[in-house]
Amino acid sequence: MTDRLPVTKTHKLYIGGSFPRTESGRSIAVTNATGEVLAHVCQGSRKDVRNAVEAAHKVQPKWAGATAYLRGQILYRLAEMMEGRASELAESLAATGASNAKAEVAAAIDLTIAYAGWADKWQQVLGTNNAVAGPYYNFTVPEPTGVAVVIAPDEPGLLGLMALMLPIVCAGNAAVCIASEKHPLIVAPLAECLATSDLPGGVVNLITGYHDELVEHIATHRDIDAVHAASLSAEHASTLRAGSAENLKRVTLHDAVALDTAADPWWIEPFVEMKTVWHPSAV
Repeated sequence: MTDRLPVTKTHKLYIGGSFPRTESGRSIAVTNATGEVLAHVCQGSRKDVRNAVEAAHKVQPKWAGATAYLRGQILYRLAEMMEGRASELAESLAATGASNAKAEVAAAIDLTIAYAGWADKWQQVLGTNNAVAGPYYNFTVPEPTGVAVVIAPDEPGLLGLMALMLPIVCAGNAAVCIASEKHPLIVAPLAECLATSDLPGGVVNLITGYHDELVEHIATHRDIDAVHAASLSAEHASTLRAGSAENLKRVTLHDAVALDTAADPWWIEPFVEMKTVWHPSAV
């Protein structure tokens, strides 16, 4: 029997609940520590980001309109899907050099469950009943902002992405996630979890590519309402802040991601708008 050439897989993007190839036709070779090519991932482009933002805007009002209980149940279902694919998620991380892949996957699943629990509670934490003079009730109620972009750190590849994405989605927003450059293979099994989790297509979109290419487009895109990122370079942080000054998107940056700080309802707060309602108390 003659030797055969292996078929190296090219992983696709996850946009609007579908698995398209990048419109540019470009790909990135993903290698291990010895330089062996493990697979290819799509090199996402400006148009891919635009397509993902459009898909997110289409579905976000419906997701925001779902009951908080339902959103929590769907996020719990996502945790169940990740638990069922835990070994595949860990293998994808370990293949690109993650030192403690199994523990990272377990932490990401636990974090998903934590935000599933917060889905019907954050409103009470962030909202208030305000004391006012006069015969009125005065309430401040938090509402979703819209569409936010996540720029995942290189480390931790999965936990970092989930920690930035979950508070956005928990609050009724939609997310466009730019994956870790160091661990892009995690997108393939994670996308499969999302697709089978009952999460409506477009609520979470996953793009692989170079941050150097995509950050500028994210900063200047006027239909992106917020950005959530961690472990950015000073140059990328400056680019995002300059964009926010020009088009008023909210930019929230963290130095790093750790489980003990990520499971915090205050990570939800930057991605909601506060609406104050007055109502006569005598009626």
